[in-house]
Amino acid sequence: MKNIYLDYNASTPIAPEVIEEIQSYFYDNYGNPSTNHWAASGAKEALNKARQQVAELLNCETEEIVFTSGGSESNNHVLKGVYYALKNKGNHIITTKIEHPAVIKPCEFLERLGAKVTYVGVDQFGQVNLEEIERTITDKTILISVMHSNNEVGTIQPIKQISTIARKANILFHTDASQSVGKIPTNVDDLGVDFMTIAGHKLYAPKGVGAIYIRKGIEIEPLIHGAGHESGRRAGTENVLFTVALGKACELAKDSLFNNHLLELRDYLWSELKAVYGDQIVLNGHPTERLPNTLNVSFADKIGSQVLANISHVAASTGSACHSGKVELSPVLKAMGISEEIGKGAVRFSLGRYTRKDEIDEVIRSLTI
Repeated sequence: MKNIYLDYNASTPIAPEVIEEIQSYFYDNYGNPSTNHWAASGAKEALNKARQQVAELLNCETEEIVFTSGGSESNNHVLKGVYYALKNKGNHIITTKIEHPAVIKPCEFLERLGAKVTYVGVDQFGQVNLEEIERTITDKTILISVMHSNNEVGTIQPIKQISTIARKANILFHTDASQSVGKIPTNVDDLGVDFMTIAGHKLYAPKGVGAIYIRKGIEIEPLIHGAGHESGRRAGTENVLFTVALGKACELAKDSLFNNHLLELRDYLWSELKAVYGDQIVLNGHPTERLPNTLNVSFADKIGSQVLANISHVAASTGSACHSGKVELSPVLKAMGISEEIGKGAVRFSLGRYTRKDEIDEVIRSLTI
């Protein structure tokens, strides 16, 4: 059987247009962009162009974009940078129980340094409660960090409403939009965020590149200290090759943002699964406020890893792990209050730009054999 890739939330292939864009940078424009001779000019121009492409996707100014090595670094930079910059003002951070480990682990690290972190819960659909966020704010709160959309179940958070709460209380607000950028609108002014995390390999750029949006006028401590790269905000000679790739990927995302291809295929997959399994299959995540490419379902009386083992030519993910006969649910499914009986059968299908209807049909056939 032909291999089928339905794990785009884990990582995307590099878009052919991105590969074509970076070809010349293997041979030309190799100068250090921080130098001032002829060999640097092409690299500088490439960085400026890429920064503009990312800024246009987010609807921000170019100087508000800082290039990083990826989503994990971006999250660490914001969380630690805000804590170190504002610890004389306060030490309290608010986040959620369903964040990616790239947010949870830095928060746990900061707790060892004296930070107080509140991890707010979510409802059965994976959405945070706005009133709970508001209740947890204290006079020591310096940052709220809530992911834009969840990587496992696709649920989209009410970021605009949270930003209103943060702004009213004069608290900085960060959103990890690694899964959102390129799939749904991420206009930073509409969302009202102060920081936004971008991960290149989630939107058809290579692994190892990302960016942070930092609203103009906000100064935080750099994560990496050294020379004055990225306007002094992130030391290290810029990775021109991958930065060019990220810029091109953002340009492609902007051009295809309102294409309903993914939503139609995702809903087709769900309707076909429901037709076959009926009440024996359950949707995990919000029924409407969900990424257009993400379908997380639980198969009754089955274990997700076994479901995937039976369709080994299909690349997808499960929300549970089986160790010595015991099933352990992911922190996301646990936070949503999903029972072990339901959660153990969870499988995430995440579609992408190159997913075809005949591949969805093949998945349905394979599952029912």
